[in-house]
Amino acid sequence: MWSSNSKAESVGLLPGRKTLGPLFLMITTPVFALVLWYCLVELDGSFVTFYQLIQEVGLKEAMLMCWQTPSWYEYKILAVYSVFELALMKFPAAIVEGPVTPKGHVPKYLDNGMSAYVITMAVAGVLHFTDVFPLQTVYDHFHGMLSAQVIIMPTVCVLLYLKGVFAPTSVDNYDSGNAVFDIYWGRELYPRIFGFDVKIFSNCRFGMMSWPLLLLAYAAKQYELYGFVSDSMLVSIGIQFVYLTKFYWWEAGYFRSMDIAHDAAGFYLVFGCCAWLPVVYTSHSLYLVKHPVVWGWPLAGAIFAAGTVSVLINYWADKQRQDFRSTNGQLKIWGKDPVIVRAEYQTEEGEFKKSILLASGWWGVARHFHYVPEVLGAFFWTFPGGFGSLLQYFYVIFLVILLTDRAFRDDARCRSKYGKYWDEYCELVPYRIVPYLI
Repeated sequence: MWSSNSKAESVGLLPGRKTLGPLFLMITTPVFALVLWYCLVELDGSFVTFYQLIQEVGLKEAMLMCWQTPSWYEYKILAVYSVFELALMKFPAAIVEGPVTPKGHVPKYLDNGMSAYVITMAVAGVLHFTDVFPLQTVYDHFHGMLSAQVIIMPTVCVLLYLKGVFAPTSVDNYDSGNAVFDIYWGRELYPRIFGFDVKIFSNCRFGMMSWPLLLLAYAAKQYELYGFVSDSMLVSIGIQFVYLTKFYWWEAGYFRSMDIAHDAAGFYLVFGCCAWLPVVYTSHSLYLVKHPVVWGWPLAGAIFAAGTVSVLINYWADKQRQDFRSTNGQLKIWGKDPVIVRAEYQTEEGEFKKSILLASGWWGVARHFHYVPEVLGAFFWTFPGGFGSLLQYFYVIFLVILLTDRAFRDDARCRSKYGKYWDEYCELVPYRIVPYLI
């Protein structure tokens, strides 16, 4: 599926842009993450103020203000957290399988995401309330830890590239012929080091698990500053905890998603999950730390309800497809027999296989309709901060771009895989995300 040319085509890059595009993103993404943190925490969430700062002190000095040289204590926090989450990856659980790769490899995982999530939150609570490690400490050292990740993660991505060249884990190892491109997008689909799956650690255990921990740290810091936690903060993190609990409850389904089953372990995923995700995905709640908004519980409750419903619809759609596949289509969808496209495809090894595509229920509304409630959920957990800063809505904007790009990439991949069967499916479900719009 990912030859030297088809991989570039699948992500929408022309051959002449295989170096410049990834190189530009590998330089600008870490810079923007640091600037975003500085604007949200130090400049009242204003890019305009940051621009004025550049005019006053110059670009170099302004950028230096966004950087904080990491202390050994901050490296220690990251190391202890990483080792703890690695240990939880070995927590006893049922073994589940991912989808068969084009080269016939079937990845296997311990389905222990929910256990890791509950244990992590419980340990964090004990450490906080016993004053062994108050959670606001994470907020106080977040700047240094983010800077540390800007140093560590690109280095890790280069090492992963070299591992793919010299010691690949499985046959799912792809060479585009361009080192910069492969560092960015990754060479190995399922790299493992000492038995630990790299993508499960970076995506699920380090990145996604840092999300709820940071939310708790923000709430603890707001309480330290003002003596209370605002209803806006509670509603924002409450909706996000519904989303994150859903994620870990459904983690086995995530193993079959585009992130895990189709995107290799490179800068795009590894830096994205370990450094970009912690600051960008929590930016709305980070802003609320110093800008508490009080809505009153009737309105706050309505926002929470709307956000929760959005998250649950997103889960409903994902589960609907998961149940459809697990029963080979032998179930009712919204009280009716499902509309099925029975497809055939050929693996890279020349083996013919069959698959079923669901064209009813939520998957009959649009081919990626589940992205709509995901974006709405993000909007509702951002909205409690009001409109004092448009920058706090950056995650919502980023998510729209990310998911739209993912929808187009997935369509291209499916069309390449299924051919005429995908055309048949698209006739039944003509819209990618939003009916009559896109």
